[in-house]
Amino acid sequence: MKRENLILLADAYKYAHHKFYYPGTTQIYSYLESRGGMFNETIFFGLQYFLKEYLQGQAFTQQDLDEADGFLQQVFGRDDVFDKSKFQYIIDKYDGRLPVIIKAIVEGTAVPTGNVLMTIENTDPECYWLTNFLETLLMQVWYPCTVATVSNQIRKVVTRYYAETATPGTEAGIDFVLNDFGFRGVSSVESAKIGGAAHLLNFNGSDNLAGSKMAIDYYDAQRVYGLSIPATEHSICTLLGREGEEKVFEHVLKAFSTGTIACVSDSFNIFKACSEYWGTDLRDQILQRDGTLVIRPDSGDPIATLLKIFEILFDKFGFTVNEKGYKVLPPQVRVIQGDGVNYAEIGNIYEALKENLISAENLVLGMGGALLQKVDRDTQKFALKCSSAIINGTEVRVEKSPTEMDADGNITQSFKKSKGGRLKLVRVNGAYKTINQDEDPEITDLLQTVFDNGNLINTLSFEQVKANVNAN
Repeated sequence: MKRENLILLADAYKYAHHKFYYPGTTQIYSYLESRGGMFNETIFFGLQYFLKEYLQGQAFTQQDLDEADGFLQQVFGRDDVFDKSKFQYIIDKYDGRLPVIIKAIVEGTAVPTGNVLMTIENTDPECYWLTNFLETLLMQVWYPCTVATVSNQIRKVVTRYYAETATPGTEAGIDFVLNDFGFRGVSSVESAKIGGAAHLLNFNGSDNLAGSKMAIDYYDAQRVYGLSIPATEHSICTLLGREGEEKVFEHVLKAFSTGTIACVSDSFNIFKACSEYWGTDLRDQILQRDGTLVIRPDSGDPIATLLKIFEILFDKFGFTVNEKGYKVLPPQVRVIQGDGVNYAEIGNIYEALKENLISAENLVLGMGGALLQKVDRDTQKFALKCSSAIINGTEVRVEKSPTEMDADGNITQSFKKSKGGRLKLVRVNGAYKTINQDEDPEITDLLQTVFDNGNLINTLSFEQVKANVNAN
């Protein structure tokens, strides 16, 4: 498969910047940060994928440059915007290897928002324009970072409710509470890959095979991390119509007589399915299984539906009360909610279960679009900005500090204020802090070189990244 032409992986306005930079500019130094957003910390993940996929080694060839030249002449309709010689210089001198250094915090680290996560600078004074030319592509690291962060925050919610309501010793089940159902709901296979892998830093439940494959291919994962179970869909459960639904359910139990299976049960009437089919006619067969049946509703208000389902299942299958005072279904029966699930609703669901004395261990979750697609760059307010430059041999501090007017007509400083100078990320008394490189020289910079003139440095395995997440 042909590799993407890196020369064309930038916003069109970037191609004129080599002329716009002030005469005498020889170096541009820029940094990436999460400026705030939905959560007050961000899990850094995914840069290694972009470096391996797009930047390492020979990033572009003469054929790529020739293709880009003709393409960009048409884009601008003039021949004085795209300067082929800028890229020809990199081919002739470096064989297409990029003369930049990229430093970053170790992947899997949770860093409070407002701190530097990555820096990039050119190493050849002729290539001052290259630093921010790469912004368009490198900025896309916001996506795996954001998915990893959302998934991690959900794990914190689940862990809290397990601690409050679940039977001691069941904590291992948390690994499979949130399942990635998002492959079909994302915009591309690449999104499924990098978003799916980001989720696997926090949970092991996933129907998104692309995520596990990405972890193996780009992070040398030693095994498949996304695990799943046999499960039905509506095309199976509706084959015999309303009157034949119970026959289908019976067949599902026979198809996999042991182990965990899931069956969507809302094709016609979820409450009848739970009460009459699963809870009465097939009850003994379920309780005699060496395994667990996971009943899946897929419509209706999640909280109201779940509370009614648990009321029925407790009545039909019985329950125990754990030492914390919460009801637990027999191990042969559980419920999965996969419709209408997002970060906020998950907290609401578990709080409703708690209020009704239902243990969190009775429920697992499936999350699709809200996990992998209903996020954007502003979820965590990612930005990549220049903070230092060398102009005519002098290093200058670069920053922006815009003002803005609020709805009441007051002029205030924008949250988009950027940092100035060459930066380092340090940890003082356990807290992360961004300072200038010449401050506190005795404190180690936590940003490590990961890319040096075409070479990947300090690569990580998926196991190492997961360990870093768990250590946060």
